Amino acid sequence: MSQTKLHVKSVGQGIDVVMLHGWGVNSAVFNALPDMLPEYRFHFVDLPGFGDSPVINGEIDDWLAAIIDSVPQPAIWIGWSLGGLIASLAAIKYPQYVSRLCTIASSPCFMAREEESWPGIPSSVLAQFASQLQQDLNKTIERFLAIQAMGSQTAKGDIKQLREWVLAKPQAQFPALQQGLSMLANVDIREQTTNIKQPWLRLWGKLDGLVPRKVIQLMPVMENTQDTMLAKASHAPFISHTEEFVTKLEEWLKSTTYQHT
Repeated sequence: MSQTKLHVKSVGQGIDVVMLHGWGVNSAVFNALPDMLPEYRFHFVDLPGFGDSPVINGEIDDWLAAIIDSVPQPAIWIGWSLGGLIASLAAIKYPQYVSRLCTIASSPCFMAREEESWPGIPSSVLAQFASQLQQDLNKTIERFLAIQAMGSQTAKGDIKQLREWVLAKPQAQFPALQQGLSMLANVDIREQTTNIKQPWLRLWGKLDGLVPRKVIQLMPVMENTQDTMLAKASHAPFISHTEEFVTKLEEWLKSTTYQHT
């Protein structure tokens, strides 16, 4: 287990919910949710090196160990984008900690694997981000925020909201941004996802520019899985279509059993 405590902001009363954000941002992106879901106690985790959390050396398993050490168990885990990849790994490696799993606009393998016909982010795009990070950190994150909202009818407002919330906390640290990009490029848990036994909601944005719709058809369909598509949303449906997102999430939360493993 990790010795490093991450910054976790806990809000509300009720069933514990661990929230994990995506690359380049911090847990403030979920600010709108507690008021809309008052029956839950949210634990907003700043991933290592993002927001108010310290940098941790290592890879995704090291990040996960630090998160596990910083949150209550058992809890519902909800992860967006890179956070969804980490939450999925938590459900596989630490099933006693994860009672239910929800992934938002997230893939078990973000990088496109052309030789396997796996859809995802082209390797050239991630390589470009990695090189741009060296030159202009702020501009690279701005660009990434723009891609997150691409396709959304409310893209301009979405980017503005994302930027405001992200800037309310300390800027992401360079080593963490590099680590996160490396995870997006190299982590592949496709084969392991069949080991996820908890109720698992997968929320998708139909207009997502980072996680192609074709990914959904290639995901394992099991008794415990449910796929929900938000027709007009892009990569950040909880910002662009907050009410629809909350409705879908709440329906699933109320229809599945709270499991103590």
